[in-house]
Amino acid sequence: MGVNLRELIPDRARKEIELKALRGKIIALDAYNMLYQFLTAIRQPDGTPLMDRQGRITSHLSGLFYRTINIIEEGIKPVYVFDGKPPELKRREIQERMKRKETAEKKYVEAVKKGKIEEARKYAVQAAHLTKDMVEESKRLLDAMGIPSVQAPAEGEAQAAYMSSKGDVYAAGSQDYDSLLFGAKRLVRNLAITGRRKLPGKNVYVIVKPEIIELEELLRELNITREQLIVVGILLGTDYNPGGIPGYGPKTALKHVRSIGDPVKALKAVQHLYKEIDLLEVYNMFLNPQVTDNYKIEWRKPDKDKIVKILVEEHDFNPDRVSKAYERLYKAYREHLRGKQTSLDSWFG
Repeated sequence: MGVNLRELIPDRARKEIELKALRGKIIALDAYNMLYQFLTAIRQPDGTPLMDRQGRITSHLSGLFYRTINIIEEGIKPVYVFDGKPPELKRREIQERMKRKETAEKKYVEAVKKGKIEEARKYAVQAAHLTKDMVEESKRLLDAMGIPSVQAPAEGEAQAAYMSSKGDVYAAGSQDYDSLLFGAKRLVRNLAITGRRKLPGKNVYVIVKPEIIELEELLRELNITREQLIVVGILLGTDYNPGGIPGYGPKTALKHVRSIGDPVKALKAVQHLYKEIDLLEVYNMFLNPQVTDNYKIEWRKPDKDKIVKILVEEHDFNPDRVSKAYERLYKAYREHLRGKQTSLDSWFG
């Protein structure tokens, strides 16, 4: 879920943009975040995901293939960053998520039996989960498409933020605001869901556009430092300390941090209200996350045979649609990606 900073971000620090505004920019996309969005959004009316003849879910592959092509056609240069081993601090949140998904799955089955389509879709979305097989399939597809991916040692968002802070990419791309706590210079949201979208539970459609948040501008507007922003996030609740500190909403959290000033002292002042874990440990997770310099950003010519093998032969995608999409991908590659490469001294492969 990540930290919810939405109410704290002033309109001046949040800019709604067109995709063309990102033309020529390298965006480090939080792969798990994107794949979950595809899994939840690409479904039948009753919530059933897209599946092949063997009953294997393919919603994530469909979203990854077609949405990535759309992004490249706009001149954006994507690199997907995958999560590694989750930090021990996140274990509690992961366990809670699994319980919620199991509950949602049971409610989904009940809703289907009763013919409650809207209710079934709602619970199906809540029950969506990403498996190891799905992740590996996604990596294979990206490789076939010639799109670079980076394996993070731990949190994908932290790695994407690190790449942004170094200047190797223009921005981190994710729906979650954690990227800002991890130090991303910029956060781009809504890349996976840009376009016409139906509001959950309503027969209403809205146009969703990308938005960009500049970290320095946000800090200036709030009149705090990044270290203080991390404390605000902890007070509100993160994946490492779910629920946050009792009695602290966005305004009280900001007031608390401003009044005390020193981020460590601000955390120590509320530690007695949250006895489950050491809040300074959470603080250090955001301030000094586990990341790597061992990556290479390079776009290659897409391999049609590999794409067809994965999507058509293995997962029963429509061959004509895949072929036409490949032509779009290859054209976009030639126009926007060919010859574009970021090589790092730390790369040994």
